Amino acid sequence: QVRMVESGGGLVQAGDSLRLSCAASRLTFSIYTMGWFRQAPGKEREFVAAIRGSGASTYYADSVKGRFTISRDNAKNTVYLQMNSLKPEDTAIYYCAATLHTRWTVASFYEYWGQGTQVTVSS
Repeated sequence: QVRMVESGGGLVQAGDSLRLSCAASRLTFSIYTMGWFRQAPGKEREFVAAIRGSGASTYYADSVKGRFTISRDNAKNTVYLQMNSLKPEDTAIYYCAATLHTRWTVASFYEYWGQGTQVTVSS
């Protein structure tokens, strides 16, 4: 059974940085596009970033472009999200997900999900 476990969330102040990690097991990791999504209270889950299996291509939501960086280490079956210059509006539960589809920004096209990690940014 595929398992994906996020870590690295926490409570930080505006302007600070955090690095999220997502370790996957029982998955042919290198062939999956990995994505990060987030969901704030009362809001729908939204796309944050995605990275192709090889790591050669990345995609970002406009709201995080220039502040967040997605990367992956296929040898460790792990995907990362480096978050810099955090803002209060970045507060959400962050989820990693895996997909073989090409609709990388659409949550419903992702096959596997982690349980999420809370990120809270105070002003």
